[in-house]
Amino acid sequence: MTRTMRMDSETQGRLNQINREFYCRTAADFDASRQKAWPGWERMLAVVDLPLQSVLDIGCGNGRLARFLAERQAGAFTYIGVDSNAELLTYARCQPARVKLELIEQDVILGSLPARSAQLVALFGLLHHVPGSERRRELLRAAAACVAPGGWLALAAWRFYEQERFRRRILPWPDDIAVERHDYLLDWRRGERALRYCHYIDDDEHASLIAASGLTVIADYRADGGLNRYTVLRREAVERG
Repeated sequence: MTRTMRMDSETQGRLNQINREFYCRTAADFDASRQKAWPGWERMLAVVDLPLQSVLDIGCGNGRLARFLAERQAGAFTYIGVDSNAELLTYARCQPARVKLELIEQDVILGSLPARSAQLVALFGLLHHVPGSERRRELLRAAAACVAPGGWLALAAWRFYEQERFRRRILPWPDDIAVERHDYLLDWRRGERALRYCHYIDDDEHASLIAASGLTVIADYRADGGLNRYTVLRREAVERG
């Protein structure tokens, strides 16, 4: 069933629980398959100035973004990684000594963000798990508020529906759950068998997310074999009155 009204909190909770259970079942396999940096991160550094002093990684998983950045700059930096999965956060603890690490176990999908500010705020591999179009916009606004003056917000939207290999993994929704357009239930075929909720963000919704941030776009590109659409936004160093 596909709904036309705003998604209710009960449905959001059910979809979020599907993904919490997914990561509990697949954390080890997920970590093993997510060791390399995404090519799109390298392109991000064309517009994000190094060295960075602080990074807030929302939905950090195993913390590989911190390791990638540590390889690209010599100086120390503070890395604040936020994720709801304790096992993935355990993997995230393996970092070079110059990474000043703060890991926070917190579910930001439906809850608030930690009261932190950073030069670079990252939303990678997360937005497709956020249930409800309005909630996705709320999260973008909250993430933008965490960007320090002169800093950047970098996001990636997973465009899985455009590839046949992922469309073949789509399963039907149960009759008693009303989802929004472009909400899908996908199976996982590596190690443990599991199901995950994923939302396909099309170009129109991507534009609405950018608008919700209130920040200035400085880069927008496709990368990672075309699977991710990246947008890098910047907060002005001095806010206009």
